[in-house]
Amino acid sequence: MRLSSVPAPCQIGVAFSRLFAINFARSFQLFARLSGHDSVQIPRFMIITDNEFIDIPTPAGPMRTYVLYPVAEGRYPGIVLFSEIFQVTGPIRRTAALLAGHGFVVVVPEIFHELEEPGTVLPYDQAGADRGNADKINKELSSYDADAKAALSSLKSHPKCTGKVGSMGFCIGGHLAFRSATNPEVLAATCCYPTDIHKRSLGKGLNDDTLDRIPEIRGELLVVFGRQDPHVPREGRATIYNALADAGTNFSWHEFNGAHAFMRDEGARYDAAAARTVYAMALDLFRRKLSEGDLSQIQGSTETRH
Repeated sequence: MRLSSVPAPCQIGVAFSRLFAINFARSFQLFARLSGHDSVQIPRFMIITDNEFIDIPTPAGPMRTYVLYPVAEGRYPGIVLFSEIFQVTGPIRRTAALLAGHGFVVVVPEIFHELEEPGTVLPYDQAGADRGNADKINKELSSYDADAKAALSSLKSHPKCTGKVGSMGFCIGGHLAFRSATNPEVLAATCCYPTDIHKRSLGKGLNDDTLDRIPEIRGELLVVFGRQDPHVPREGRATIYNALADAGTNFSWHEFNGAHAFMRDEGARYDAAAARTVYAMALDLFRRKLSEGDLSQIQGSTETRH
């Protein structure tokens, strides 16, 4: 495992990540006040370290993984952040900075590390999409699972991490976060417009078993979709919802009037208001489930009067 700094070409993106996290923290505070949640305790924005990466060993070779965390003394819960098919782009880095700035150790693996050179970022254009989609189905399903386990293990052992971990992801990363929740150490997962679950089409052979493994999930899920997402139509969303409900999974489900990738802060599909709402829900979930206490585990009171 090698600890290094982010290459120079990424420094502009890192600077924007910091600015984005600061502005989100301020907006979140205003949003809470305007919503009448004056009693909500919003933590102070934390200065973060955002220029490190490690190469995590996996059965398919080293996996370049970016690491962000608060610089303040202490230990923090951890989040594995899974990217879109374009790997660790500017929007993904800004999300990682946002999470770290709210008091989490965040690791962001390159999901196609065995197929692309370390540091590869695919462009948000048709050529980039074609290459990313090809990588998606040329990677073994077992490799996705091995990568998740390796990232979780590395995160739990990080000296700044408390050992309590969750996951989050977008698009294919939403699917990977969903699937990572089958690992018992994942206490919470935020899955943003996860693709391919309903079609069972993740990985080589296009025959994944994610729906079948839902009963293995022990943590709490937050699942988010855009109603205008052509990748996961209404029938596909219903398939996922019904499978979660039938398994008795602890989950919340939210659909927005938005397109696919409505949280990506580049391009015409970006919906800033909806993205802010989702980030607020995700932060609430991670604080509840990854803190030292979990109020959601209280089943009821001994009080019998109503």
